[in-house]
Amino acid sequence: MNWKDIKTIAIVGLSDNPERPSYRVAEYLLKKGFNILPINPTIDSVLGIKAYKSIKEIPQEIVIDIVDIFRRSEEVETIVKDIIESKRHVIIWMQEGVVSPEAKKIAESKNMEVLMDMCIMKVHIKQGC
Repeated sequence: MNWKDIKTIAIVGLSDNPERPSYRVAEYLLKKGFNILPINPTIDSVLGIKAYKSIKEIPQEIVIDIVDIFRRSEEVETIVKDIIESKRHVIIWMQEGVVSPEAKKIAESKNMEVLMDMCIMKVHIKQGC
C-alpha cells in the first residue's frame, strides 16, 4: 500500500467522544492530511465533519480508499457486505482487536486488500509517514 495514493478514509464506528481510540485515530489522520468520513448511526457529526449512518449512505461520487473498522469482530462481515453492495472497491482495515476471517475471505474474493488487528495510526507512524 502506498500512503501517497490514500486520500479518503471512512471510519466505521467513529465516536464523538475524545477519550475513545477511534476519535484519537481520526484526529491524527486529519492532522496528517487525510479526508475522513465518519460512519456512525448515533451521531450527526464529529470533528466538524458530517457523519453517515452507513457506508451505503455515502454518495457514490465520494471516492473512498480505506474503510477503517472500529466495531466488534462479529459485525465486520455485515460491514464488508455493505461495502460490496455499495459497489465500492476499497482497502478493508480492521483495527486492533478486530478479527474476522469470514469477512476477510469475502472481501478478498472481490479482490480487496484486507488488514486485520492493526491500528492504522500506529502503522502510519511506524512507516515514517
